[in-house]
Amino acid sequence: MNHEFRLVFQLPAVAAAVNDWVEALAEAGCDDAIVGTGHPGRVALDFCREAENAEQAIDSAIKNVAAAIPGAELIEAAPDFAGLTEISEIIGISRQALRKQMLSRPDFPRPIHCGNPSLWRLAPVLDWLKRHRTYRIDPGLQAVARHNMRLNTQQQVRQSERLIEKLAVAGEMGG
Repeated sequence: MNHEFRLVFQLPAVAAAVNDWVEALAEAGCDDAIVGTGHPGRVALDFCREAENAEQAIDSAIKNVAAAIPGAELIEAAPDFAGLTEISEIIGISRQALRKQMLSRPDFPRPIHCGNPSLWRLAPVLDWLKRHRTYRIDPGLQAVARHNMRLNTQQQVRQSERLIEKLAVAGEMGG
């Protein structure tokens, strides 16, 4: 089964030339990805990877990137965060129809960011839509979204812990 997903990595402070690590990525097994280098200090890879399940596909891609670019740090796995427009496109209804469902049902998953645009975790919304509205949801996409939600949550915890440590050290030095 093919699994489509995007991984975004922060590159190490001392990194090889772009052409060198793009070649290294292909040699490490990322030849099934389109590599994006448009943001300085980061690399984004759009994968279409064959594997038995989403976890194997995504985890093997992360290992391949780590082998090609030692010190690269995963900063986001997608799809995970999604707005109403993206979700409505996935399930094939209008944004207005999805918004109406969201507003009329108090059990609709809560957004993780309320703003313009509001954002939801894709996995809980897809699960809710499948259970309560009987939409046909691609099980591969559901599995990718669930695993990416776990990966992003773990990354956010690690990042928060590092920030708390830095603030504690800064407080000790200044106080």
